[in-house]
Amino acid sequence: MTKSLKSKIVNFIFLLFIILMIIPQSRQFIQVWMHKGLSYVNHSSIVEEKNRLTITNSKWLLKSDRNRTLNFEDLKGEVILINFWATWCPPCIAEMPSLQNLYNDYGDKVVFLFVTQDKFETVESFKTKRNFNFEVFNPLITTPSELKTSSIPRTLVINKKGEIVIDETGAVNWNSEKVKNQLNALLSE
Repeated sequence: MTKSLKSKIVNFIFLLFIILMIIPQSRQFIQVWMHKGLSYVNHSSIVEEKNRLTITNSKWLLKSDRNRTLNFEDLKGEVILINFWATWCPPCIAEMPSLQNLYNDYGDKVVFLFVTQDKFETVESFKTKRNFNFEVFNPLITTPSELKTSSIPRTLVINKKGEIVIDETGAVNWNSEKVKNQLNALLSE
């Protein structure tokens, strides 16, 4: 293959990629797959004990897509995983299958709070299309300052003492052995 032909092929592929990124329907698909690939490289890490934030204001009310009201204060002494996400967010969509798998394995041991600002009708359609069965929450009052986020997805794991031990922004593979080992350690404390 000549250098000129290789150059034309590379230029064509690049042009095709640009065109696909301009089209909204294909752009989200490409972004989700890119973030999904990156999530396998980006692993969660434990926050050093001296740098851990403790949630001081636990007065936070949430309403679930199952018509349940939850008071965050009632979760003291539990291991909690909070995921802030949206149905339109490519990195959120990319990490959701791993979160669903983790929920399947730990849903009876860890409190999972999937928190979104999206309307429940939108969320239900999203969950049905992708076969997700976890409970989703909308905040009813302002989120505690330690949990506020300006970027999604953001996932936090809180230990039984109310300390944030994992704080990750961006797509992560949450169904990894490393995460499961971290959760097992927190559950045994």
